Amino acid sequence: MKLLIINGPNLNLLGIREPDVYGSQSFEAYLKKLRKLYPEVTLEYFQSNIEGEIINALQKAGFLYDGIILNAGGYTHTSVAIADAVKAIKAPVVEVHISNTFAREPFRHTSLLAAYVKGSIIGFGMESYRLAVESLINKLG
Repeated sequence: MKLLIINGPNLNLLGIREPDVYGSQSFEAYLKKLRKLYPEVTLEYFQSNIEGEIINALQKAGFLYDGIILNAGGYTHTSVAIADAVKAIKAPVVEVHISNTFAREPFRHTSLLAAYVKGSIIGFGMESYRLAVESLINKLG
């Protein structure tokens, strides 16, 4: 099984950005743990702060990968274009958020992606990614 994790804007700062909200671990360190936990799964990773690059990654991976785990960050609430890309591709997409977006500012309560993803995992810290991997393994495996 081949999965791609796509992280959006500011998630390159995990481990140093707002540790009270996002924790103190870098995503790269967490990804190493995920890969050890799931040696039978090819886990690839892409991060960009640029909306168009995220769309390009979704379009490319959406027909080559078995599934995509997407944390679109702030674009979750603003990007019709990313939502359209998720809708257009074949691979199932699981939406992930580290923090509980419903316990934050009101604008974060709306996901433009939610209508097009297989499911959303929100508020379990970095473990949200592991739960997304598990959901894709269970659905696809």
